[in-house]
Amino acid sequence: MIERIARRSLIAAATIPFAAPAIAQDGFPNRTIRMLVGFTPGGAVDIAARSFTPRMGELLGQAVVIDNRPGAGSNIATEAVARSPGDGYTLLLGTIGALVISPMVMRQTFDPQRDLVPVSIAVDLFNILVVPADRPWRSTAELIAAAKAEPGKLSYGTSGIAGGPHLAGVLFDRMAGIETVPVHYRGGALIATDLLSGRIDFSFATAPSVLTHVRSGQLRALAVPTINRSRLLPDVPTVAESGVPGFDVPGWYAVVAPRGTPEPVIARLGAAMRTALGEAEVTATLNRNGMEPMPTTPAEFATAWAAERTKWEPIIRESGIRIE
Repeated sequence: MIERIARRSLIAAATIPFAAPAIAQDGFPNRTIRMLVGFTPGGAVDIAARSFTPRMGELLGQAVVIDNRPGAGSNIATEAVARSPGDGYTLLLGTIGALVISPMVMRQTFDPQRDLVPVSIAVDLFNILVVPADRPWRSTAELIAAAKAEPGKLSYGTSGIAGGPHLAGVLFDRMAGIETVPVHYRGGALIATDLLSGRIDFSFATAPSVLTHVRSGQLRALAVPTINRSRLLPDVPTVAESGVPGFDVPGWYAVVAPRGTPEPVIARLGAAMRTALGEAEVTATLNRNGMEPMPTTPAEFATAWAAERTKWEPIIRESGIRIE
């Protein structure tokens, strides 16, 4: 995983004004580009996509439209892109869950790392351990104590089996020595709805889907699951600071294209992305929703992609998570 210190230099490099690369394939793009999102509108991935694709389209001279195809933890969308022509007109804004974890936990007729190629990481985001405001717990330690008092009673929301919030919950159970029950949804917006209604007890929800509710007081933020505090919620401690040392579940969303997409096309798409993500208005939109721009080159993305696989393989194997 690319360290956060290095990310600042990547973002700075991305602010170089966009220019159509001379090596770009003649005539590309000459029609609308589709970016598939494997979750419902209003969730974190959808918000991220809609933050930078309008400007990306302006830079490319063709619209980049969002195509929401929720289901199977984003694997419906991921497979659709993997089986699309490698011409640059069908892209995916993928998650670590879809690009790294899914091949470890389910049978697939495609392999993301074989059938997709990196364009650029788009955003770095943090999740928030949140509970409904009417629950009595005001710290991670109090939540853990409640879970230990009644094993198997507390439930937490996820955006699908083996997605980021689910993996955070599995790791939380293991490291805190508790037993809680995952409730799987098709997107972050649905998790927020059931948190607000009190149907579930907590979630390691993505910041874009719950940050507004945290700021309004409808949800209570107990901790963030990354190794460092978020600069967007500096007063909220980390899970590691709150009694679970070493707990760290980072996250990023990244754009990939089908295998066989020409390198000049990848270069043109990546250049437009990096420029869009480096602009102040896009950055402000991302920050409001709990995300930071994290533009990379394809090679830097490939390194981060491989590192996440190395990290999660033993955890998945030991937990026995499978999707049949």
